[in-house]
Amino acid sequence: MTIADGSVYNGMPASELGELGWERPWSGPNGGQCVEAKQLADGRVALRQSADPAGPALIYTPEEIAAFIAGVKQGLADHLTAC
Repeated sequence: MTIADGSVYNGMPASELGELGWERPWSGPNGGQCVEAKQLADGRVALRQSADPAGPALIYTPEEIAAFIAGVKQGLADHLTAC
């Protein structure tokens, strides 16, 4: 499900993408507040915060998601978790 004209855009309410298909590939140690991901029909990936499922969805291309995951695997985001 998408908005009336069928468009899917960055920052749209995640609830407009429907409830089916959301997964939690990344989980935090905080007891359930996770990032949820959903593969869209056109191959893009939507991300939302599980604690706010009606909040905004961030939409990424397959290439953007692949680059993000590759960077994380290379340790490029390790500084984000340092206390």
